[in-house]
Amino acid sequence: MESILRIAIQTKGRLNEDSMLLLGETGIKLVSSSRRLISAAKNFPLEALFLRDDDIPQCVADGVADIGVVGKNEVMEQQQKVDIVKHLGFSKCRLSLAIPKDAEYNGLEWFSGKKIATSYPRILKSFLSENNIDANIHFIAGSVEIAPGIGLADAIFDIVSSGSTLVSNRLKEVQNLMDSEAVLVATPNLSLEKQVILDELIFRIEAVEKGRGKKYIMLNAPNNKLDQIIKVLPGMTSPTIMPLARNGWSSLHSVINESEFWVVIGNLKKNGAEGILVIPIEKMIL
Repeated sequence: MESILRIAIQTKGRLNEDSMLLLGETGIKLVSSSRRLISAAKNFPLEALFLRDDDIPQCVADGVADIGVVGKNEVMEQQQKVDIVKHLGFSKCRLSLAIPKDAEYNGLEWFSGKKIATSYPRILKSFLSENNIDANIHFIAGSVEIAPGIGLADAIFDIVSSGSTLVSNRLKEVQNLMDSEAVLVATPNLSLEKQVILDELIFRIEAVEKGRGKKYIMLNAPNNKLDQIIKVLPGMTSPTIMPLARNGWSSLHSVINESEFWVVIGNLKKNGAEGILVIPIEKMIL
C-alpha cells in the first residue's frame, strides 16, 4: 500500500488561505470545505486534515497527522514534541505586551503586581520569570484586547499584526516578546517512506519561494556593449549569452529581483540593450 503523508491545516482563516495557496503553487490540489474533515490530493501522496490551529501541534505530536502548518507562536506555547522542519514566511505577526494608551510606561517593572490577560500563558510566564517580574496571569481564550477596557486586566499579552486592534481598544504596544510566522512541523521519527514524500514537498515549496519577487529577463545587445551590460545585469551566477543570427549581436538571459527592476531596465537601455523581454517566474530550481 502506498504511503500517504497527512498534513494538518487550519480549518478557516488567513492561515488556511495561505496554506492552500502554497500547496496550489506546488501543484498539489486540495478541496477545502468547512464540512469536510479530510481532503485527499489526486496528484500527490498527501491528504489534508482540517483542524483548529491550536489543535494542530498536539495532533502532529501524537501522530494523528504527520505534518502540519501552524503559527510558531502555537508551537512555542503548547510545547508539544514536534520538529519545525520549515519556516514558511507567511502569516507573520508578533507576540507583545500592551497597556492602556494613557498609562505612563517606565519599563518592564510597570508590570509588577499587575494582572495581564493572555491566550499564551506559558510564553508569558517564562518571560516574566526570566525578567524577575511578579505579575498575575489571567488566561482568556479569545478577545484578549477588551480585557483592560472592561476592568478584567491591567494589560494584555497577545498577537499583534498591523496594530489596528490595539489602537481601536485604546492600547499601546510596549514590549515585543517574540516574532512568529507559519511553520511546517513534523512528527519526530517519520517513517522512511513518509520522509521521502516530505522531502519532495519541501523541495517544491523552496522552488516556489525562490521564484517569488524574481523576473526572467531576455534582451539583445551589440557584442561591443556586452561587458558594460553584464556589469549592470545581476544574475544567479552570470547571465546566459547566446549569439544571434544578426552579425555582431548576442542575446542575454538573466534573473533580476522585482525590487530593482526599473533601475536595472534603465541602466540596460543606457548601455545599448534592445528588445528587452521580461517574464514572471513561478518556480526556480537551482
